[in-house]
Amino acid sequence: MTHGAWGILGGTFDPIHFAHLAIAEQTRETLDLAGVLFVPAGVPPHKRGQAVSPSADRVAMVELAIADNPAFHVSRVEVDRPGPSYAADTVERLLGDPPRPWDPGAGLVFILSAEALVGLDRWHDPERLLRACRLAVVPRRGYPVEPEDWMAAHFPAFVDRLIVLEGPDLSHSASVIRERAAAGRTIRYLVPRAVETYVREHELYRRHAFVEANASGRRAHRSMP
Repeated sequence: MTHGAWGILGGTFDPIHFAHLAIAEQTRETLDLAGVLFVPAGVPPHKRGQAVSPSADRVAMVELAIADNPAFHVSRVEVDRPGPSYAADTVERLLGDPPRPWDPGAGLVFILSAEALVGLDRWHDPERLLRACRLAVVPRRGYPVEPEDWMAAHFPAFVDRLIVLEGPDLSHSASVIRERAAAGRTIRYLVPRAVETYVREHELYRRHAFVEANASGRRAHRSMP
C-alpha cells in the first residue's frame, strides 16, 4: 500500500489525450501525490443523448496511455457498475472498497478543470463529494473564473477543500480529436502513439452512427455529473 494522498481524474476518456496526462502528472508533482487514479466513466450523466465509445475501448486506451508511468493507475469502479456515474458515489466507493493501492487515511484529491468547477453546483450531491475529498482545479482556456471566489459564493463552508493549480492550461479536447479521426485526419501528437494506433485499428470514430449521434448530441440538453 502506497502512503500519501492520491489524485482522482475522472472522465469519459473518449479518447484519452495528452492534456489529460499532462494535468495528471503536473498535479501529482505539484501536490506531491503518491499517484493518480484514472476513472473512466461508465454511464456519463452529462452525455445523455450522445454516442460514447464502449467502456472496453475507453479503458483499453487509458491503459495504453498510462502504461509507462508507474504512478498512474486505472480503476474500473464506474464501468463495472450499472447506472449513471456520479462523482460523489465513486469517491466514497474508492475510499471504502479494497483492494486499493493507497492509504485511505491519506485522503483523495479530485482533479477537475475550471470549466467543470463552475458547474459543480449542478452535480449530483456536490456537498457529499466535498466532504469526502479535496478538489484540485486546473485552468481551462476560456474560463477565467477565480475558483476561490466561485467557491465562496456557492459553497462557502468548503472553501478550504479547494486547491487551485497554475497549470497546465491546455486547450485541445476529446471532441476535436474525435472529429479529426472521423474525418480521416491525423490525431498524431494529440494522443499517445499507442492510443492513435488503437483508434485507427478499431475505427472508433469512423462509424457513421457514432458521428451522427455526436452531431445531434451537441445540441442536446446537458446535465452535470
